[in-house]
Amino acid sequence: MFRIKTLTSALALGLALATPSCAQGVQEAPSTVGATYVPESATKALAPGEKIENFFNKNVSQDYILQKLTDRVYFYQHQFYGTIFYVGDEGVLMIDALEGSADTLKAAVAEVTDLPITAILYSHYHADHIADAAKLLESLPDARVIATEATVHVMDETGSNLPRPTEVISPDVNSFAFEDLTVRVVPFAETAHAHDHAIYVLEGTGVVHVPDVINPDQPPFWSFAGADVKFYKTFLDDLEAAVGQALGKVPWGAGLEHPEELNAHTAYLSNWIAEIGKYATEVLRPKYGEYYGFEYATPKNAELVGMYMFSYR
Repeated sequence: MFRIKTLTSALALGLALATPSCAQGVQEAPSTVGATYVPESATKALAPGEKIENFFNKNVSQDYILQKLTDRVYFYQHQFYGTIFYVGDEGVLMIDALEGSADTLKAAVAEVTDLPITAILYSHYHADHIADAAKLLESLPDARVIATEATVHVMDETGSNLPRPTEVISPDVNSFAFEDLTVRVVPFAETAHAHDHAIYVLEGTGVVHVPDVINPDQPPFWSFAGADVKFYKTFLDDLEAAVGQALGKVPWGAGLEHPEELNAHTAYLSNWIAEIGKYATEVLRPKYGEYYGFEYATPKNAELVGMYMFSYR
């Protein structure tokens, strides 16, 4: 149960979601799963084992990425935030209204169909995934807004000022219909990324949507967002071994330059666990150092594993 309500209605939240500035043409990180990289296409579906080439560069140089997945399902990404949409016979089901993306979401849909967006599904209540719902709905006053009962509960408990769902998915049913498509909801047994997170299965399409939990072609994202499952399991085994080695090698007090100047013991744990993260990262570097995001995600992930192993012995 949430005990603190966020006062979003009283805050002026000005998030700078501009395109990151960086040099174009930087070398992309290699695939963790031996994928075949192919050009982005809104007309040719990806085959199993294929992934979009130059993915990082496209995110920082294009308004959006649009890729056909099946006859009716399309992948969209804008500034590293991705989602999917389904084109029906009468309208389009948009999963999430990504923050800062209303205009490019509509442009992407218009590339492949003249049909309007007639339904928006909230995958989970994190504002960066649904904050542009109000802007989308300005031109779609009759669109359905769909969410699970768990998502509605979190929105209520946190005092959300985002548009409330017009349809609530009952946990007794855990599915809804969009034209001839059935979308099945598979809630996580334990909290995964968000209290209300779930897997969304677009039945009969071969497509599932699991935002923020699966990030293909990279080691686990910062603070353990997911990656390809087979690779992820191997990496976790290696990470646990590296952290175990660090716990046996890094002495308590490491990272403190002037302990005699302290007035709080907090510094001992925070500095020591940071050193554990650094040590484990160096152990893993020969095998994983060239992969996407390794430098930025691994130390923090190693710290989290270190605290767990330190606590539960």
